[in-house]
Amino acid sequence: MDPQVLGIIKNMVEVLGAVFCVAFGSGMAAYAQGRVIAQTTDAMARQPELANDLRFTMIIGLAMIESLAIYCLLVSLILLFVKW
Repeated sequence: MDPQVLGIIKNMVEVLGAVFCVAFGSGMAAYAQGRVIAQTTDAMARQPELANDLRFTMIIGLAMIESLAIYCLLVSLILLFVKW
């Protein structure tokens, strides 16, 4: 195969890998955040006296989940801009 064609294919695979990484990672992070919020509001409705503790724990959990999306963005940027 022509080396120029192989270079184009390699670049396309890198871009598609970066796109998949961001799309899948962000989608899963959004789904997980929705589940956390739904479960926390359900728990707050069942036990209102624990609302402050649950809210604090939820915010910490959401920060951890959001870090997943940031790591996916970081990996995709590495795939795009670092030449192997």
